[in-house]
Amino acid sequence: MALRIFETDPAAKPKPRQFADDFVGRFRSGRMVGNRPESLPTWRVTTSEVETADAISKLMGGTPAEWETSGEDFNEVVTDTDKVLIVVNGPKALTADMKLYGRQGLIHHCDGVQSLMDEDKGEPCGCPALMDDRKAMAKSGRGPAPYTNLVFRLAEDYDLGVFRFQSTSWKLAEVIHEIDNALSAYSGEVLAELSLELVEFTTKAGRDVSYRKPVVKVLKAWSDAVTDDHGTDY
Repeated sequence: MALRIFETDPAAKPKPRQFADDFVGRFRSGRMVGNRPESLPTWRVTTSEVETADAISKLMGGTPAEWETSGEDFNEVVTDTDKVLIVVNGPKALTADMKLYGRQGLIHHCDGVQSLMDEDKGEPCGCPALMDDRKAMAKSGRGPAPYTNLVFRLAEDYDLGVFRFQSTSWKLAEVIHEIDNALSAYSGEVLAELSLELVEFTTKAGRDVSYRKPVVKVLKAWSDAVTDDHGTDY
């Protein structure tokens, strides 16, 4: 028999915990050290829930800790892995646009050709046609940078909740159409790999450069991956 104590006072019934934008956590590829950004070789996950941080630590390594932030996700785990299997709910889970922020907030928002700002939506955005010019303007702070957003669940703990990853990487933005096409080839949820790929090269001036770029690799339909060839259940 169900307990009916809230029938007489429904306002007192505890509400399910809601997270900002319904996300339980965020995957990050770096952090701020003082006033300077630092790239990381492994995924960093932030969340508002201690239980979520503990679950991430068990799945991906690392030790949960608190970090200073004005947001809700004050728990963080710098994990031990640069790769994670994720479940993406089709191409709608992947979005990308161009944004430029000023002191007062968002001052330019477009899709690369047309403005997405309320005051002139649909009008030409005025961005350069050539990619090199776009990058140069973004680097100088005079033009927008790409903002790629990916929403997903973890294949190894599907019920843990929905996570998101946001990136301003030009390398990722340049292949968004390829990822979108790969996701569109399936109906419904897709198993994919989200990784931080090491890139190393030497410039013409002889300077060694290395960095990590985010990579999304679509693998197979999630329905086919629930039980793989070896009978492993996700």
